[in-house]
Amino acid sequence: MPATDYQGSSAPFASIGRTILSIRRDQVHAMDSNHEGGSAQDQELEVFQKQVADQIHDLAAAGPDELLSLSWIRHLLDAFLCCQEEFRVILFNSKSYVSKPPLDRIIAEFFERNVKALDVCNAIRDGIEQIRQWQKHLEIVLCALDSRQRTLGEGQFRRAKKALTDLAIAMLDEKDAGSAVLAQRNRSFGRNNAGKDHRSPGHFRSLSWSVSRSWSAARQLQAIGNNLNAPRNHEIAATGGLAIPVFTMSSVLLFVMWALVAAIPCQDRGLQTHFSIPRHFSWAQPILSLHERILEESKKRERKNSCGLLKEIRQIEKCARHLTELADSTHFPLTEEREKEVRESVQELMQVLEAVKDGLDPLERQVREVFHRIVRSRTEGLDSLGHTE
Repeated sequence: MPATDYQGSSAPFASIGRTILSIRRDQVHAMDSNHEGGSAQDQELEVFQKQVADQIHDLAAAGPDELLSLSWIRHLLDAFLCCQEEFRVILFNSKSYVSKPPLDRIIAEFFERNVKALDVCNAIRDGIEQIRQWQKHLEIVLCALDSRQRTLGEGQFRRAKKALTDLAIAMLDEKDAGSAVLAQRNRSFGRNNAGKDHRSPGHFRSLSWSVSRSWSAARQLQAIGNNLNAPRNHEIAATGGLAIPVFTMSSVLLFVMWALVAAIPCQDRGLQTHFSIPRHFSWAQPILSLHERILEESKKRERKNSCGLLKEIRQIEKCARHLTELADSTHFPLTEEREKEVRESVQELMQVLEAVKDGLDPLERQVREVFHRIVRSRTEGLDSLGHTE
């Protein structure tokens, strides 16, 4: 997702920025009447902390059936975009501080974390495309076992079993797959089909995947979180309190990228990221709670070898496993009871596939928007610091 893709989209975002800025002024003005003696900037920073806390609390309120679903991930990205825009307004209102030490260094470190987050966004888009490839296998299964067919014979079951086997291989986590499996995986995805594409497999991959084979999501998350510590009192005083929203936004950025890596397939997933957030921050408890809940989900027996914790991935795995077991144990001619069971399983798989289809495109658009918003915020910030690309 090259940064140049972002060109041409600044006008709508500028309108958003002006709208939020006017809202923020109203909020700060309202707080002025209740906090006489406090500076407008202090109150603006308080508003930001409260709004971040409200966003994270809403995410943490999700029940076990909603957490890590496509809709929850989209809610997560919406929350990030709102926080990002609020933070951008704060920087815009604090230009006189931004270029002075120590805030210039703190801001520069923040933007370095943002650059690393761009790679995560690209990897997540690759993961979304990977799920789309799984859909193709599922569509073959649905076509082979179409409920509109009057009878289901051995031919249809052989075709469905082949698609289910290819799906199982495709869903293996990279780190658990040997070279032979990876070769089969590429064949299943059509990356090595000489009859349809005369390019080398490596060249095809370079056009389809945004990150290199050596890239690691776990290492990237570690790099984003390196030296991410709450500001000390002297830093808060020296920056007029602005070190606090920078730390807040850095922590939100790290959590959002970590949650995306937890949910969506990507290379070398690792969830060992540690969050060091003092409890006195109003948004600390819900973030730490969500972190703990997602870790607990990853430790469940049925999720340990999964390539992603997304709820819909679990549903695909469950449906595919059940259909595979049915296909392996089926004898012909089918009994009426077995045929009914197969058709019910196919119907369940169809509902899961529809949910995935409906959710992936909006999710990809949001990931793209997160990428573009980070690029824009960083460009504006570097301009404020007097840096040039």
